[in-house]
Amino acid sequence: MKSNHNPTSDTEIASVDGLRVHYKRAGQGPTVVLLHGSGSSLEGFERVAALLSSSCDVIRPDLPGFGRTGPRPDRDYRVRTYARTIASFMTALHVPRFAVAGNSLGGNIAWNLALDAPERVDGLVLVNATGYPEKSLPAGLRLARNPLLRPVLRRWLPRGATERGLREAVGPKSSIVDDAMVDRVYALTSRPGNLSAFVDFANTDQPDRSGEITRIKVPTLVLRSAEIDGQHFARDIPGAQERVHPDGGHLLPEEYPDWVAAAIAEFLPAKEERR
Repeated sequence: MKSNHNPTSDTEIASVDGLRVHYKRAGQGPTVVLLHGSGSSLEGFERVAALLSSSCDVIRPDLPGFGRTGPRPDRDYRVRTYARTIASFMTALHVPRFAVAGNSLGGNIAWNLALDAPERVDGLVLVNATGYPEKSLPAGLRLARNPLLRPVLRRWLPRGATERGLREAVGPKSSIVDDAMVDRVYALTSRPGNLSAFVDFANTDQPDRSGEITRIKVPTLVLRSAEIDGQHFARDIPGAQERVHPDGGHLLPEEYPDWVAAAIAEFLPAKEERR
């Protein structure tokens, strides 16, 4: 496993598990890893990362199957596999311990990592995280599970569908979905192999581990939008703190990055004191 700079873009690359994981890293201080959600990329935490980098070593990877990292050769998109890959990724960067914050799927990966490698994770931030079976599915995942549409979606997704998905994912007061955002997400989603990887991910059987959430011992901060349904991390993780944003949608780190970054920055020093 090794890490190197990618001369053709502004990302760096770490070789992990047969993958070339693209990432960005900035700042100095305690390390925090920011994990984006499904259909997104490291840009999902861009503003949060900029705000945190004044006091933290901030690392943002493009998760396998998304962004510039692209599909896994083994097509294994189980959440526990993602968690193992992130642990290996951080080993490749020579970072033994770190805090991890994740949005949506990224949050699911983060708490699985806290369960499976608690010796690596010294702080956990769950931002509209997923992992409970009653969670409602976004439109993109529902489409990708349709057996009639799957072959088409592996090759082509209309830009309009990307825009509709983004507008569905933000709160009613949000104005962040503009042409530039749609173009960025559409371009990254349309990179070679990513559409097929998304279909594979959407149709991967994810074992229900929600019954194990009560075993998480890592200091935890839950950040949730008031309209987000069916998740019980603050109830089930012993000692977890929770903050609720009244207006946010699913993409809370992009809609209200100042709020998210301030909450994480306040939590991390408190977490360091509790160790």
